[in-house]
Amino acid sequence: MSYLEAVILGIVEGLTEFLPVSSTGHLTITEKILGMPLDDPGVTAYTAVIQVGAIAAVLIYFFSDIVTLATAWFKGLVKPEYRGTFDHRMGWFVIIGSIPIGIVGLLAKDLITGPLRSLWWVGGALIAWSAVMWWAERQATQERGERELTLRDAIIVGLAQCIALVPGVSRSGATISVGLLRGLDRVTATRLSFFLSIPALTAAGLYELKDVVGSGIGIGPTVVGTLVSFVVAYISVAWLLRFVAHHSIAWFVPYRVVLGGALLVLLSAGVITAT
Repeated sequence: MSYLEAVILGIVEGLTEFLPVSSTGHLTITEKILGMPLDDPGVTAYTAVIQVGAIAAVLIYFFSDIVTLATAWFKGLVKPEYRGTFDHRMGWFVIIGSIPIGIVGLLAKDLITGPLRSLWWVGGALIAWSAVMWWAERQATQERGERELTLRDAIIVGLAQCIALVPGVSRSGATISVGLLRGLDRVTATRLSFFLSIPALTAAGLYELKDVVGSGIGIGPTVVGTLVSFVVAYISVAWLLRFVAHHSIAWFVPYRVVLGGALLVLLSAGVITAT
């Protein structure tokens, strides 16, 4: 992999990781355009590893919130008076809500890195989940804020992350949509999506690091791609939080449908291959 390709993939990752358009889907499309073999374990691993840059952006952007939650959670382990506080409960919400994707990610690893890397899946999922996003906004009551989050919310939204293992669905698109269907307001659903992304994407990136090191991609391009994704993702996080405060995530639906439709047409016409 050249450094130019690493920069391009880093930009795509950082720009799309937290927008409801599917970062994995966009990375898969970009890798295809760049002529990379989509079924190469090293390329698949690289996609996961540079996500760590995006997660670093979330850690820094929400640093004070994360410190508050972590402090309250640890104190609550030894001091009963902290156990009923929102921050202590939120710490548990993030931990428990992250368990489903950890289990499913490990059990379905061969499926995720194999057949699901097909552009047929990407195109179909882009269109299919767009319908869910549109419906979620139509049904949303947005009657509950962050202080009214429950463990059931965290588990159900955590389960939604598992659906996003299908390239094209979008982790943020899945979690925010399900959060809206649970009655959460858009900002609360988005913040919960960000917090749940930290354990999931960090674990995935560290797990796949060994495959990147053992491939021909190289440490240099990996570091560059991760740094670029960090910078772009930080900007994306700040923008998305401002956007969802006043706009529906259904604004992203036309783009998803057009991209997915174009992809399926090109595949059907034989202009491009699926892997």
